[in-house]
Amino acid sequence: MWFRNLQIYRLPSPWLITAEQLETQLARGAFVATTWADAESRGWVPPRDGELVHAANGHWLLCLQAEKRLLPAAVVNAQVRERANVLTESQGYAPGRKQLRELRERVTAELLAKSHAVPSTTIVWIDPKAGWFCVDAGTAGKADAVIEHLRFCLDDFPLKPLHTALSAQAAMADWLAGGEAPAGFVIDSDCELKSCGAVKSAARYVRSSLDVSSGVGNQIREHLAGGKLPTKLALTWDDRISFVLTEKLEIKRLTFLDLLKEEAEKNAETADDQFDADFALMTGELSRFLPTLVAALGGEVKS
Repeated sequence: MWFRNLQIYRLPSPWLITAEQLETQLARGAFVATTWADAESRGWVPPRDGELVHAANGHWLLCLQAEKRLLPAAVVNAQVRERANVLTESQGYAPGRKQLRELRERVTAELLAKSHAVPSTTIVWIDPKAGWFCVDAGTAGKADAVIEHLRFCLDDFPLKPLHTALSAQAAMADWLAGGEAPAGFVIDSDCELKSCGAVKSAARYVRSSLDVSSGVGNQIREHLAGGKLPTKLALTWDDRISFVLTEKLEIKRLTFLDLLKEEAEKNAETADDQFDADFALMTGELSRFLPTLVAALGGEVKS
């Protein structure tokens, strides 16, 4: 239930759609399992037993399920070559382009029918009142698949990227140069810097003191002076959430500290109670964290 990554986007604040309307429109793209003829499939499934939109305390949770059949290209190519050789011997000449294309299609269909389908899920959190839309995905490409499917399902989906006055990369460079993060944040012990030139050299520090007075701190300032820019920086917010900020304003390695999880477990008696408690506490913390992060980056720029 606890998110591990955040790809952050913005919706109108408030987003004028009800959970019931969203549920109805999501049903247009509900998940259907792959058949023997399908290489992959994706669609919405309930995040918890029940509705496609899990609603609690004004926050919504969605779950996109994908299923992809494992069929390596090398396996297809080997089968096509083998059958092409048989055809060459039987008909006295090598098969032409059309015959090879038909052979590949036939081989692919046969192997798909025997292949295993591998499922995966991607979770989405929506705060329709504040206009937050966050995908628990480590890459923008995975989030794009969710957004693409939502655009297919919804009548209107006014989603936009989050833009801040100060880029995440420029902000991280300032914090590292000064040895201090903005109020509420603490610089942790991991960071990565990369050069902008043709030769992409990198400097990575793991579990190192990044304090401005330390040896590593001096090295980092030298890297910054030499033209390297930070691409990742580990931070802690309010002693409650630790995370890695990237130059693309992605949140990775998101960790809610043990104190928060202990709070969620206090009154949970069933699995459903625990799910709702986790969801309420996580969204409550993220609703406080995101505006603070945006403020640390100079505030949001409305396009």
